[in-house]
Amino acid sequence: QVTLVESGGGLVQPGGSLRLSCVVSGRMDSNYAMGWFRRVSNQEREIVAGIDWTGSSTYYSDSVKGRFTISRDDAKNTVFLQMNSLKPEDTAIYYCAARLGSSWRITAPMWGFWGQGTQVTVSA
Repeated sequence: QVTLVESGGGLVQPGGSLRLSCVVSGRMDSNYAMGWFRRVSNQEREIVAGIDWTGSSTYYSDSVKGRFTISRDDAKNTVFLQMNSLKPEDTAIYYCAARLGSSWRITAPMWGFWGQGTQVTVSA
């Protein structure tokens, strides 16, 4: 059984930084891409960033491009999301996701494994 556990969320002032981590436990039967999504209130989950199985190709939504960085350390089965220059509109529950295959997908239903989520609040 594959489980994903996020950590690193919290309260931060506008302009501040946070680093989210997600540890993947269990056996993945093939190469897998990783991603971060977020959800605000009752809205759909939206992709924030994705990284392919090699770690060499990444995707960012327009709203976070230039501020957030996704990376992975396969030796530690961990994916990270470095968030800089945070804005109040970044406030959301952030979810780690994994999918079997080489690359990311934009939509949430294309991802097979999810973490429980971690709250990020950006407020003065």
